[in-house]
Amino acid sequence: MPRGGKKGHKGRGKQFSNPEEIDRQMRAQREMEENGGAEKEGSSESEEESSSDDESEVRKRSGVEGLIEIENPNRVAQKSKKVAEVDVSAPRELSRREREEIEKQKSKERYMKLHLEGKTEQARADLARLAIIKKQREEAAKKRDELRKEKEAEEAKAKR
Repeated sequence: MPRGGKKGHKGRGKQFSNPEEIDRQMRAQREMEENGGAEKEGSSESEEESSSDDESEVRKRSGVEGLIEIENPNRVAQKSKKVAEVDVSAPRELSRREREEIEKQKSKERYMKLHLEGKTEQARADLARLAIIKKQREEAAKKRDELRKEKEAEEAKAKR
């Protein structure tokens, strides 16, 4: 229900394209593609160095893109680089995730190095716990030795 006298869009008349107009546009499109392909084959080396804008216009467009000229300022055209232009030795920008992953690995390595040196709190706690356990085991070993010696002495007395 329209409010305040506004009318909806459903009652408007529909506009259809003329079939002859569509055929004419399709023929013009095909001719442009064929002429662009023929010119590209017969081009000299100086023409191959032309800007990538010409190449993007010549390339075959898929879907609706070939029928309608789109003027979208947000759309970035893919610019293809030639193999000679690509600089492999240049440092590549890392993404945020890659940088974070590298930082995480480095911090883990630093922590493990400090941990092995015994400089972290966890390492100190582990070493203290280990020292206590060693003392307890030494004491238990001494008690076992004493009990064994006492049993041997008793057995020796019983045999006499």
